[in-house]
Amino acid sequence: MLKYVVRRIGYSILVIFGVAILTFVLFHLAAGDPAAAVLGQHATPVEVEELRTEMGADLPLFFGFLCQTEAFPDATFGSGQSNPGIELAGKWQELKNSVELREGASVISVRNFSMEEMRLECHIECRGKLLYKQQRYSVDRWSTLKLPVNPQQRRIVFATPCEGKLLIRRIRFYRRQDSPLNSQFIRAMTEICSLKPDFPYISFFNFGQTIITREPINRIIQRGIFPSLALMIPIFIGELLLGVALALLATAFKDSYLDRTIVLLSVGGMSISYLVFIIFGQWFFGYRLSWFPVWGWGGVNYLILPVVIGIMSGLGGGVRFYRTVFVNELNREYLRTATAKSCSRYSIYARHLLRNALIPIITRASSLLPFLFTGSLLLETFFGIPGLGYLGVEALNNSDLQLLKALVIISAMLFVTVNLLTDIAYAWVDPRIRLNAK
Repeated sequence: MLKYVVRRIGYSILVIFGVAILTFVLFHLAAGDPAAAVLGQHATPVEVEELRTEMGADLPLFFGFLCQTEAFPDATFGSGQSNPGIELAGKWQELKNSVELREGASVISVRNFSMEEMRLECHIECRGKLLYKQQRYSVDRWSTLKLPVNPQQRRIVFATPCEGKLLIRRIRFYRRQDSPLNSQFIRAMTEICSLKPDFPYISFFNFGQTIITREPINRIIQRGIFPSLALMIPIFIGELLLGVALALLATAFKDSYLDRTIVLLSVGGMSISYLVFIIFGQWFFGYRLSWFPVWGWGGVNYLILPVVIGIMSGLGGGVRFYRTVFVNELNREYLRTATAKSCSRYSIYARHLLRNALIPIITRASSLLPFLFTGSLLLETFFGIPGLGYLGVEALNNSDLQLLKALVIISAMLFVTVNLLTDIAYAWVDPRIRLNAK
């Protein structure tokens, strides 16, 4: 057992790191530049530079020496392209995917701010004859030239000689760093596990700060985990116990009016949307009868209504599943033997039937437990409970990618932990199951 648990913990660590890598890639592809999402279109280049540096969004994605910078404005030329901070002088013509310079014309990039300690580099995608810092470059086909930049210069001029022609597609400025391992990916991995100088020398799940409020994410999670657990645990226990009890009752009176009524109500409950339970519960018990508060977090009375709604919304599917499991067990030989021995109905159903049906019950319970996080998201949002689900909705509305990534990793940890506990529970309830560590 111990070897199996240790091996599964090792696999779980690999799964969590895999989820972190996938989350990093998806968030990078879908979210784009976080500085633009947080600061908006009217942010100054200095503000964008500072936020990117603080978040590490200016670093290379996986590996490299070049980092993004706003010290000089970048440019992309083509029909309808707007390039603030870029000046065109002389004879030039805008083409479909580039700009054409003739007879000494030039493109001028005006410095946004001064940072003398920077080591800057310019990448210009061009074709033709280029004059830069009194040096001539001749490019026969589209190529990217890497040119050094003095950060103290106020204006960077890219020109063409009087007898030449130059086509330019893009101009990009980068800041060079010393270590190629200082990347966004490495920073994302150190949020899960990193070294520190003092004991215990290893720090786990240090997710940094939120983008909006600059508050430590660990502190926010610690503040939101108790309301979520206070909501999820009663829903999970209540739905499990009540579902098993009603399923046993329906099985004990199989094909009677009681059984048919329970099945009918279960199917009806499965057919009703989760949102309908929430809206009806708030309207009827909150506004109409004024029995419970419908918004806020201040005590047990704020949890009663959302807990009841959470139990009732999932009870129909649970009863239907458990009843099917119990009915399939009715024709087994051990139940016929117990009946022939004149065992009491309580002994037959509570001790023999329920005990032998624990494997599918544990399987369903383990599959439902992680998804209670999604259910609590709706309940916390509609009832204003400041749990992890409510924090996730706020982070999504505010484009707070750091907090969203932290919540995704926490969800992955919940799935992995539940799967491990499920396998251990199998061996505990059924002696025939052996956990193999090979």
